[in-house]
Amino acid sequence: MTKLIIQIPCLNEADSLPDTLVALPRRIPGIDKIEILIIDDGSTDGTAEVARRFGAHHVVSHRRNRGLAAAFQSGLDAALAAGADIIVNTDADGQYAGEDIAKLVAPIVANEADLVIGDRGVGRNEHFGPIKRCLQRLGSAVVRNLSGTEVTDAVSGFRAISRAAAQRITITTEFSYTTDMLIQAGRKRFKIVSVPIRTNATERPSRLFKSIPQFIMRQLMTMGRAYATYNPLRTFAVIGGTIALVGLLPVLRFLALWVMGDGSGHIQSLVLGGALIVMGTLTGLLGVLAELIGANRKLLEAALGHIRRLEQDIATLKDGSSPHTGWSSNNGSDKEAA
Repeated sequence: MTKLIIQIPCLNEADSLPDTLVALPRRIPGIDKIEILIIDDGSTDGTAEVARRFGAHHVVSHRRNRGLAAAFQSGLDAALAAGADIIVNTDADGQYAGEDIAKLVAPIVANEADLVIGDRGVGRNEHFGPIKRCLQRLGSAVVRNLSGTEVTDAVSGFRAISRAAAQRITITTEFSYTTDMLIQAGRKRFKIVSVPIRTNATERPSRLFKSIPQFIMRQLMTMGRAYATYNPLRTFAVIGGTIALVGLLPVLRFLALWVMGDGSGHIQSLVLGGALIVMGTLTGLLGVLAELIGANRKLLEAALGHIRRLEQDIATLKDGSSPHTGWSSNNGSDKEAA
């Protein structure tokens, strides 16, 4: 039996959530069972109660708002614990068409992909303004380069992931999971594909950021951090090499003046250049250390994946069905997370 769990992170979505839930598909070719998981990220408007009333099978509640990235990770953990073979993430505001979930999961059902990203067609999407189109295309190009993938809409939250891939993903950023997840997936050699999807107009502004400059800065920080995590030696080598090359310029200047017999009054160039070269060398050595730490991180990630699988196997043995490991559904009781 193939189980699909559709997860929806929510923050005060009581008004828009009913329409989103009604639009979700109940049957999809190749899927035997479909369940809905709501992550209530500290809502104060009764989002969890609305979710239960409109048929959500699982509700995970954060006692306070922890951010979209933490909500997404809580959803992955809960969906895996509930025995999901495929996990789809969508937004509560109805931006994505529920009917397109079938297109999203089809490559995973056919065993042709580990991760599927819904492509909103940002270059021609009528719901995006010209500035947003330009920024989305530029950002996606940067993420493609950093992740080594061909994803055309890097920040699309409409995505499907297989069980095996989800067990190897751990979101580390506190802002948004989209780019962090893609860089991880690309560096872990997941098979990633994009499928074209439709979008709906949304009435309310994004709650993820207050302004476009803030969004750009936080995304750049997320991308830089994720890239440095998975490519530490290259990152530190580039930084250290740049510093050393800058330091080489005043040293060459001093040598040129010294050869011409005018070096005595320019010793400060030699001091400055030497300091920069030493700093660059130390930065490069930090890259070697970071690479060794990265090797240890890979072992920890592998151990975490094995632990997740063992927990789910134990849960299966206990109840004789799909594992739950403490995450409950509307058929039982709901799970509250710190």
